[in-house]
Amino acid sequence: MTGEAVALELRPAKLPSRVLAVLLDLIVAFVGYLAVTMALVYSTASLDDAAQMAISIATFLLVLVGGPIAVETLSHGRSLGKLACGLRVVRDDGGPIRFRHALVRGAVGLVEILMTLGVIACIASLVSARGRRLGDVFAGTLVVRERVPATRASFVPPPPPWLAGQFSRLDLSAVPDGLWLAVRQYLTRMRQLDPQVGQGMADRLASDLAARTGSPVPQGVPAAAYLAAVLHERQAREAQRAFGSGAGVGAGPYGHGVPGYGHVPGSPAGAPSWG
Repeated sequence: MTGEAVALELRPAKLPSRVLAVLLDLIVAFVGYLAVTMALVYSTASLDDAAQMAISIATFLLVLVGGPIAVETLSHGRSLGKLACGLRVVRDDGGPIRFRHALVRGAVGLVEILMTLGVIACIASLVSARGRRLGDVFAGTLVVRERVPATRASFVPPPPPWLAGQFSRLDLSAVPDGLWLAVRQYLTRMRQLDPQVGQGMADRLASDLAARTGSPVPQGVPAAAYLAAVLHERQAREAQRAFGSGAGVGAGPYGHGVPGYGHVPGSPAGAPSWG
C-alpha cells in the first residue's frame, strides 16, 4: 500500500520461478567461467602461483559478478534466465532499472546467492511480502512477472490533448519514486473513488509534485489532468532513455509511452473527464 492508500499493482514473481531463472543464469555463467578459466590456464602457464591466483580471482569476479550486472543493465532487467521464465527486474515504481540498481543487486547477490548457495536469498524472499531478496531491498527493485493476461492490466488515462508537451522543460529529477507510484496508482483508480475523496487526493498529489519540481500547477488546469500530463512526460523520457528515440510503445495521440503504461487492450476506451 502506498502513502495514499492505493494498492500496488505490480505482480511480484513467485519464488519457484525466480529460483529457476537464477539456476539458468548460473549455469550459463559457470559455463562461461569454465571456458574463460581453461583459456587462461593455457595462456598463463608460465606465470608464478601468485599471479595465477590473482588472475583466477579477477576472472571469478568479472564473469560471475560483473557479467550478470552488465547483462541486467543492458537488457533493462531481463537476463537469459528471467527471459525464459517471463520475469523482469524493475524499480519499485515499475520503471526500468539502471546500472546502480544492477550493481547493488549483483554485489549483494555475491553473498546471498553465490557464497551461501542461495540460502539467504530464499529465506529473505520467503519472509518478504513481495518476495524480494536482500539485493532487491537495498537496490529498491522488484522482480515481476511479465507474462500476465493483458485484460488484467490497469489503464492509465492519457492527458488531455491541450496539455501535450506543456511540461517538456519541467525538472523531474527531484521527484522520488514513491511519489511517481502514488500518482500512477491514483490515475488508474480515479474512476473507482468517491468524487470528493478523489479530488482531495488529486489536489494533495499535485501539490506534492509541484513542490518537488519547483513549478506551480498552471492556473485553470485540473489537478488530475496536471498529474496525467506530468506522468506522461516522465514516461516519455523514460522510454527515450531506455529504448532510444524511436520508442513508441503504448503511444496514443502523443507519440510516447513505455511498456505497462498507456492504453491496454480490453480496458475502458475514451479519456476521462478532467473536471
